Amino acid sequence: MVPFVSLTGVTHAYGGTGAPAVDGMTIAVGEGEFAAIVGPSGCGKSTVMKLATGLQFPQAGVVTVAGARVGAPVKISGMAFQNPTLLPWRTTLDNLLLPLEIVQPHRGRLRRHRDEYVARAEALLEQVGLKGMGNKFPWQLSGGMQQRASLCRALIHEPQLLMLDEPFGALDAFTREELWCVIRDLHAARKVTVILVTHDLREAVFLADRVFCMSARPGRIIAEREIGLPRPRDLEVTYTPEFSDIVHELRGHIAHARSAA
Repeated sequence: MVPFVSLTGVTHAYGGTGAPAVDGMTIAVGEGEFAAIVGPSGCGKSTVMKLATGLQFPQAGVVTVAGARVGAPVKISGMAFQNPTLLPWRTTLDNLLLPLEIVQPHRGRLRRHRDEYVARAEALLEQVGLKGMGNKFPWQLSGGMQQRASLCRALIHEPQLLMLDEPFGALDAFTREELWCVIRDLHAARKVTVILVTHDLREAVFLADRVFCMSARPGRIIAEREIGLPRPRDLEVTYTPEFSDIVHELRGHIAHARSAA
């Protein structure tokens, strides 16, 4: 497999001093793959996301995306976080269009081709169950609806890489499972490469092709598990013995990582 995203021997400490967040980190994710990263709190999962998108640069090692060494923010990536961070004074539609006002070549085309981009945004909203909600402000949407809109905003510029940092952690269990299915369907339709950072092992196993387990800080990969469950996956698979066995296996790795800290 030729990796689409790779971190090779990466060590990084914030501010360049002190204990590293990740140390000798190596991970490779193929194009179109859905990868999940799990591990104890504070193990450096979010640091991996920042390194892969060029928001941070390592003290040692090499980070590449789409065959190019990362030395600046990665323009072909989209990101969604635990908090939707929608601007309250902009409608949902205008929040979706915000990245297009920043990222080239869209910034130069937005004014002349606004109708085209609005149609793209409305199609995304329909795909995640928010048809007709573009004129609503964030405060008029539920938490789950805001997170759906946040996912649309991350995808509006048609990125090749989607980074998800605990995107459903603040939601109730039922809404969280609904959004698992939204992400599942978006990945199947768009074939985008996805890296999900999560504490939820069930979420990782349901969504991912492969799950990487990290050690306690400083983080490194201690286990890699391919998820052989057939796609498309229905929520009913989460109640099967095969699913539970994988979750328990991953939990064992995390428990070992915590006890070894």
